[in-house]
Amino acid sequence: MEVNKVLFISQEISPYLPETPMAVMSRELPQAVQESGLEVRTFMPKYGFINERRNQLHEVIRLSGMNISIDDTDHPLIIKVATLQPVRMQVYFIFNEDYFHKSICKELETVSSPTDNDERSIFFVRGTLETVKKLRWVPEVIHCTGLISALAPLYIKDFYADDPSYQEAKVVFTLTDDDFSEPFDARLFEKLKFDGMNEENFAWVKDQSLNKVGLTKLALQHCDGVVQATEHVSEEILALVKESGLPFLPYQSDVMKNADAMKAFYESL
Repeated sequence: MEVNKVLFISQEISPYLPETPMAVMSRELPQAVQESGLEVRTFMPKYGFINERRNQLHEVIRLSGMNISIDDTDHPLIIKVATLQPVRMQVYFIFNEDYFHKSICKELETVSSPTDNDERSIFFVRGTLETVKKLRWVPEVIHCTGLISALAPLYIKDFYADDPSYQEAKVVFTLTDDDFSEPFDARLFEKLKFDGMNEENFAWVKDQSLNKVGLTKLALQHCDGVVQATEHVSEEILALVKESGLPFLPYQSDVMKNADAMKAFYESL
């Protein structure tokens, strides 16, 4: 299948955040894919750490304003955007003051308030997918990076399964060396159930607090391909990938020089 449009759902992107391996990869990969001739859209959370003035973020009023309901509570969705120069690549930011601070803080909210990471992930994933629908932009591939995006494959394949924007999309999940200090809330099952999804797709998470391994397992059950983006990934995670039988692209040391390999991997799905 020919691929023309790729949606990137990323936990961290430099230069908006410090240059961790994941943040650098999440900047270089969309750039390389765009420069190879594909159309991309890139989304990340608007953490309090991000200086809006220095990075020239501004709110997109026409995309903001809807509410995302989580566990019977409505949370307003605010969309901001910035342009990465000189490559002229737009980055969209998902913001809500319940999950991301208004003022600049020294730590990412995923670290400073880890007990909210399950709802923070739901909000980020749903906020991204709802915004893409508003853009009337239909991706053939959705590439998810970072544990905060681990719920995206489930939502795409279940909650949005009949949505024309995502019906044909192939979902790629990235293996990285990131982790959360605390597992997701053991009430995650109930919060997912509230969204009306098929319980069979996530029944095994009931009463469990999911750590990195559990979140990766959940993502693998609903994605179409896996990419190793950092050199060091635990053997336990790699064993899960092997067990899944999913198409797998091993670690590429230079993303910018391997855009063709990534494009070929997308099209193979």
